[in-house]
Amino acid sequence: MSVRMISTTGVHEWVDGQVRPVDDFLVREEPLEIRIGMRPISVTMRTPGHDRELAAGFLFTEGILSCGAQIAAIEEVAKGNRVTVTLSEGETVDEESTQRNFYTTSSCGVCGKATLNAVHVRGIKRVAEGQRLASPLLFDFADRLRQGQAVFERTGALHGAALFRANGELLVLREDVGRHNAVDKVIGWALLNNLTPLSDCVLMVSGRGGFEIVQKAVVAGIPILASVSAPSDLAVKLAREFGMTLAGFVRGQRFVIYSGAERLQ
Repeated sequence: MSVRMISTTGVHEWVDGQVRPVDDFLVREEPLEIRIGMRPISVTMRTPGHDRELAAGFLFTEGILSCGAQIAAIEEVAKGNRVTVTLSEGETVDEESTQRNFYTTSSCGVCGKATLNAVHVRGIKRVAEGQRLASPLLFDFADRLRQGQAVFERTGALHGAALFRANGELLVLREDVGRHNAVDKVIGWALLNNLTPLSDCVLMVSGRGGFEIVQKAVVAGIPILASVSAPSDLAVKLAREFGMTLAGFVRGQRFVIYSGAERLQ
């Protein structure tokens, strides 16, 4: 757990009618500017930490980059809250894709962009078929995600995302004040480690399975996405159209399958 992710502040705590001053832990939320060379691409509100992964994951899941080989280097400027991506020799990015105005808050992802037509224009492919998962593993994944959220344990204010293999192996777990950022950090980690497409993996997320989360998972080729809360109607439509298994309300010994039930054994 990075100290950059947490701050402390004095508060007053009310317990059983008694008020006392105490120190409390708060999760940090700061802007991060993502650049390709000298060109600003996005400003996102995020929890500091794993910024290289966040930048790589964002550029990939938003269709600006198509693979990790396009990245020659990623430089962090911590004091300036900026990450600069240098492209490999001979690589370019689509001019139109970098002209969109990306301002992402920690709550909504890229606001106003959530339409199925936008996904179709990008030419995203259906996820691969054939992957199967023993259903009880979803409960194990949800428990391990919660247990691995060290910053949430201190602050109670972070979302988490974890990538598992179908055999139960935990590959990576990340936290962020934005649920879409947590997913981008996980996918960015995979991209930088040359593991995409993630056709043999399961993505478990805290919070709800919104459109942005499903879209990012589809781009990364993830066939199974599960969340501890509910998806939105547009998220369900997207999952069904692209052949993804989408499960929600993974709690206790119950979950709901919204799409792709055939993958869960």
